[in-house]
Amino acid sequence: MENKLLDAAGFDTWQAQYEADVAACEEAGDYPFAGYTELHDQIFDIVHAREGVTALDLGCGTGKLTARLLEAGHPVTGVDFSDNMLAAARKNAPGAAFVQAELKEVPEKLAGQTFDCIVAAYALHHLPDEDKYALLTALKALLNPEGVIILGDVSFPDREGLEAVREAYEEEWDDSEFYLVREELEAALPQFDVDCIPISFCADVLILSPND
Repeated sequence: MENKLLDAAGFDTWQAQYEADVAACEEAGDYPFAGYTELHDQIFDIVHAREGVTALDLGCGTGKLTARLLEAGHPVTGVDFSDNMLAAARKNAPGAAFVQAELKEVPEKLAGQTFDCIVAAYALHHLPDEDKYALLTALKALLNPEGVIILGDVSFPDREGLEAVREAYEEEWDDSEFYLVREELEAALPQFDVDCIPISFCADVLILSPND
């Protein structure tokens, strides 16, 4: 399946229908959003395990996770490249800070800032693997001591697992997206220890902790 929603204009168009589309897919238990709510719950629980820690929400979309973290007492900065997504996020989380930027690299407006938790829920699969690994490497500089990067996304333990789901969902599969493969990510980013919380047959939460 070809994805035509990879640019800001596409996400602007999708914003009005985004949450309904995700909910329908999750309710059916289908790729790619099976486990969507549980995945966000796990991310929230990891951040909220420490009171008042700061968070950077990459690809914040309509800001539902941003708002939840903010209401729980966590200062949050959200990043997205879509005008309409950010407009919705500002309504959902009016006390958060927001930056409009693509995620191909660390946004210049974040220069000099650091965070306790950097989260990305269903955001980084739009980046090719090498770009994703480069971004994650650069994000390490934005972490406070004992800070972590939390990735919640379509994810598989190995390439064989990915190919099995691709075959099962051949008609729905989006060849323009680049999903997390845990063993490949671990090999590419030895500077992080990677812990995994399985969510569904096609989603995990990965916790990246600097090990140096």
